[in-house]
Amino acid sequence: MRIVNFMPYRRLPNTDQARLRALRLAIQQSDKQSYGDLVVAYKTIHEAKTYLNIFEKQLKQYQQTLESQVSANKRYQQIVHNARLYISHFIQVFNLSVIRGDIKKDHKLFYQLDPNVHNVPDLSTESALLHWGKCVIDGENERIRNGGLPIYNPAIAKVQVHYEVFKEYKSSQKLYQTTTNRNWEELVGLREQGDAIILDIWNQVEACYKEERPFSRLKKCQAYGLVYYYRKGEKELTKEDDLKIA
Repeated sequence: MRIVNFMPYRRLPNTDQARLRALRLAIQQSDKQSYGDLVVAYKTIHEAKTYLNIFEKQLKQYQQTLESQVSANKRYQQIVHNARLYISHFIQVFNLSVIRGDIKKDHKLFYQLDPNVHNVPDLSTESALLHWGKCVIDGENERIRNGGLPIYNPAIAKVQVHYEVFKEYKSSQKLYQTTTNRNWEELVGLREQGDAIILDIWNQVEACYKEERPFSRLKKCQAYGLVYYYRKGEKELTKEDDLKIA
């Protein structure tokens, strides 16, 4: 007797945890079967087991690198804040010294600052911090070499410490991002491979149970991890549906 397909539609997993769950269920069910009664081919299950081990390791590695990046980023944001604070403060003190006449206006050119503008340059971006931090440090050292008195509170040495820490952590943060992105790309590739394996397993399971009555087929397929969804207004299958089929 051939049974008409009354099954709701299925949908492949769309999250990593759902992929893991689908694979584990299929493997667990297959391990219960004797070799002569396999629903899913031995080769496919072996492939699923090998893949599952690789995918779990890659997922764990990605999560660890992401957590490390997030943790490092919190520290990095504080370092960026400190660098911006010290560079801005130094320029403000320097500008006030120029306004008071303690420092010649044309000495602002040492710092690549406009002699007629006493505002702090825009330091909102990291590239601006890199640029103006170097200008401030080089400019102060050049002015002192030309006989100028050093500015204190903050001293340029203090500014330079925060600037160098910022540069160092910026490089480290870029490395964190590169590592995380590489692990993510590898994970994306593995997902595509995993979806192909799951699809193959699900097709084999449905093919094996294609002659079963609808509710029985549904339950047997679900035991192997297949996920079904009812369409809007669609009646859910019950045991009674199987009894109605002659």
